Amino acid sequence: MIHPSPIDQLHDLITNHHAWAATQTLPRNAMLKTEGSVDTNIYYIESGSIRIFLYSEEEEHTIRFGYERNFITALDSFISEQPSDLYMQAIRKTEVKWVSKPRYMEIVNSKPEYIALYNQLLEQLVLQQMEREQDLLINSPEERYRRVLQRSPQLFQEIPHKYIASYLRMTPETLSRVKKS
Repeated sequence: MIHPSPIDQLHDLITNHHAWAATQTLPRNAMLKTEGSVDTNIYYIESGSIRIFLYSEEEEHTIRFGYERNFITALDSFISEQPSDLYMQAIRKTEVKWVSKPRYMEIVNSKPEYIALYNQLLEQLVLQQMEREQDLLINSPEERYRRVLQRSPQLFQEIPHKYIASYLRMTPETLSRVKKS
């Protein structure tokens, strides 16, 4: 018997509680969140893709992606309920459903098994963040590319190379060269 993934379980949980506040369609390049705003919603990507990035010294730094059947949020703002420096942008036409933090936490706290699922998802997120931190410390563009390709092959099918290059801390030309080698 195949068990549903934690992401599928969370989606079903929110759906079963009729908690989705709305569905929103974002045109390509539309901002879901901008710098300095507070956003405590959790988004489920029905179709399309979103990137999270920030500006530093007039340069964009992509730090996370979400694509179909992923949840995405500005985690710092979600947790702290404070303004964040992060931007969330649709890479192409994207349809998202969203639930507010208060409604989400009401559901999570309603049963011990929901709290366990929430903790499992947080653990996965922490592990993903640790992988990302390790990636950022690796000097070799080839090694960064190899690690991300191994961990997230879908990324290279869903996301334009210019954003992947930003995520990998390299130019699009370097990414092209690394992919050929």
